[in-house]
Amino acid sequence: MKHLEIRGLSSAYGSVRVLRDVSLDAGKGEVVSLIGPSGSGKSTLLRVLIGLTPPTAGEVSIAGEKVNYRNRRSVKAVRDRMSIVFQQYNLFQNMTVLRNVTVAPIKIKKRPRAEAEEDAMSLLERVGMAERKDAYPDELSGGQQQRVAIARALATNPEILLLDEVTSALDPERVNEVLDTIRALTSEGITMLIVSHEMAFVREVSTRIAMMDEGRIVECGSPARIFDSPTKARTRDFVSKILKH
Repeated sequence: MKHLEIRGLSSAYGSVRVLRDVSLDAGKGEVVSLIGPSGSGKSTLLRVLIGLTPPTAGEVSIAGEKVNYRNRRSVKAVRDRMSIVFQQYNLFQNMTVLRNVTVAPIKIKKRPRAEAEEDAMSLLERVGMAERKDAYPDELSGGQQQRVAIARALATNPEILLLDEVTSALDPERVNEVLDTIRALTSEGITMLIVSHEMAFVREVSTRIAMMDEGRIVECGSPARIFDSPTKARTRDFVSKILKH
């Protein structure tokens, strides 16, 4: 049984179809990366999975359990098992780092504050931010804020982590500190779907890579296949242009 199964998933904004019959799966602990040009549907796929954008067709299952995105309780259950980190950090500016990481476990999961704070400190240690637990977001660099956002996403103990271009809003010198954090997570058994334009990083950490274009998955395979011997002309064209830069 696959941990995450996507079958024939479609979505539209009005009359514009942004996902077209997407099928993809991920085993437990797999890292599946989505690559492709801007507007190809990569971020929309993650938003549909987490319940922020409604699908118009298709099915999603987590460990064999189908998700009903029209049912509020089913969407809540998805968000109990899945977390997302966006390009923009979206931290609460009026809360300290520690409070940002504990707010969901305390308010949504109803966990005791002391327990949530203990776990939050462990997470902040993992992402290298424990020493800044009392800082506010505007006192942190972009890379530091993104690492806090990753810790916050992990605070609800998700089975599946969605990462949507988490380095694209960062200054170049801050990119590696966030990528190092994600590298460490890949060895911890969390199933991940990653949208990224950092091709060397994608090649390094991915179990499989899915190439998307015009709302469809063009090709899916191992990093070696996608980067060294893609079978589809569109993949070859995209990869050749990306790797030249």
